[in-house]
Amino acid sequence: MAARDYPVRRSIDQVQWAESIRIRLDTTWRLLLKELSAFGVVGGVCFVIDVVLFQLLYAHVELGAVTAKFLATVVSMTVAYFAHRYWSFSHRARTGLRREYLLFAAVNGATLALNLGIVALVRYPLAQESALVLQVANIAGIAAGTVIRYLSYRRWVFPAVAPAPVADLGPVVAAPVAGPANRQRTQPADVPHGAS
Repeated sequence: MAARDYPVRRSIDQVQWAESIRIRLDTTWRLLLKELSAFGVVGGVCFVIDVVLFQLLYAHVELGAVTAKFLATVVSMTVAYFAHRYWSFSHRARTGLRREYLLFAAVNGATLALNLGIVALVRYPLAQESALVLQVANIAGIAAGTVIRYLSYRRWVFPAVAPAPVADLGPVVAAPVAGPANRQRTQPADVPHGAS
């Protein structure tokens, strides 16, 4: 009787396994869709904040162009960080404000450098002066930076699981071996011989 039940039990296990995979994939796709759509909305809103704030600071407050751009970028980046932390990636581990914000700023700085490098490459070594060509290079840099930022935020800034802290085991010192005639096992120095 047990031999006949085996194929039935195996079929039930396979169905349960397949259903488990289906549920897990459904949840994964929903989270991915939530992340991507929120990432896009936050990016669009922060782009508008950056442009409007730059215009306000430069044209109306009469700050220098670089100062106005720096302040607009810092404000829009900070808004983006909090929007991503509490909306786009809200279901992910919280690993500390300082750590996350510094990594967030580093990723944004790196993608800014990439974008500047692409535009500079097209403008100077390739000697392109056309506004259209430079704008295409700018958009290509923005697109590459967006993909890199999204993947970097998921991987390092807002990880799925908080990184495990490294346990401090203290110094580990082994007791000397007693010699070839008396083949004792090496014991840690703080454990008396004979105790394991």
